[in-house]
Amino acid sequence: MSLSRRAATFGGLLVLWEIAGRLRLIADGALPAPSAILLQFWADRADYPGHIAATLQGASVGFVVGNLVAVLAALAFVRWPVTERLAQGVNVALFALPPIALVPILILTFEGMTPRYVLAAIAVYFPTMTAMMVGLSQIDPRAADVVRAYGGGDGALLRLVRLRSSLPALMAGLQVGAPNAVLGSILAEFGGGGRWGLGVYLIGSLGQANPARLWGIGLAATAMAGVLYLVFALLARRLTGSTRAVTLAAGAAPRPTRAAGWTRLVALVLPFALWWLLLVVLDVPPLVGKTPLGVVEYLFFGQSADIAQAKLLAGLGETLPITLVGMAAGLAFALAFAALGEVRPAAAEALLPIALVSQTMPLVALTPLLVLLLGRDDA
Repeated sequence: MSLSRRAATFGGLLVLWEIAGRLRLIADGALPAPSAILLQFWADRADYPGHIAATLQGASVGFVVGNLVAVLAALAFVRWPVTERLAQGVNVALFALPPIALVPILILTFEGMTPRYVLAAIAVYFPTMTAMMVGLSQIDPRAADVVRAYGGGDGALLRLVRLRSSLPALMAGLQVGAPNAVLGSILAEFGGGGRWGLGVYLIGSLGQANPARLWGIGLAATAMAGVLYLVFALLARRLTGSTRAVTLAAGAAPRPTRAAGWTRLVALVLPFALWWLLLVVLDVPPLVGKTPLGVVEYLFFGQSADIAQAKLLAGLGETLPITLVGMAAGLAFALAFAALGEVRPAAAEALLPIALVSQTMPLVALTPLLVLLLGRDDA
């Protein structure tokens, strides 16, 4: 699709949005017209620089720290494969733990901007670590043979071949991590008691019955995440754009076919040991952060264990069906969109801006907008 046709299609979508907003066709005005959002954004223009700067500071520091840890971890995992098996439980825990569950503990444990830094770092660790490991592992076997033939060991192979081949994958991981860092910073701003930040601004605007302002804040967060994504996309093109796939099939890093029993045991125990150790080192009050044994006692042996189990099962029964339905709907839509891209590329390209916005808008900024549009029921 030509640039003019893309612009025409995007303009048409904006016109339809403007009509729907002006006529209050969606959720009785919960979706304001783009013109109303822009007017409100202009009226609030003095508020945004301080909030954006605070969120960007939290996201930037967390992005740097999280990616540094991720790169070092990936190097260790590939250089010494046993470390990956030992850290497998920790990696899975960091990936599976919802960041919002950490917000209260971080806010009550740390002061100032530290919760934002920590949550942003956690948000970027897993995608960058995974991408870096793929890049370090998938190498041209001919280059490895040359290094071996000249007497190079694993260290030389890592320095001369793996690090260079990992650059495209690393840049892809940084592209994904940049919006994640914005999300982590905004999440930590919720309830943090700070004065500045888009999350603080969003919370303070929820009770003002002003959908245009909420959409403006959400789009500002989207623009910030999108710009960071674009920066690393352009940087990746600059650094790796001339690379072409002309090598033979890549060779993965050598790994034992079966892990030793003690490594599986350590991988299982290590997340709980670190959980316990962090609570002790940070001196987290028992009321805020419970140890693994404290959780077990609360759920199974405490005086109110029956009540706790009933509440947990009730919450699970409420969340799990909605999760499964949403996952099925999302997968079906993604499959249909991918098929549309093959059958009708022009139509898929026309809808691509919407897909990109859905990926760059931090979910925490999108949540109140969805509540406005769909209500608080199962939708």
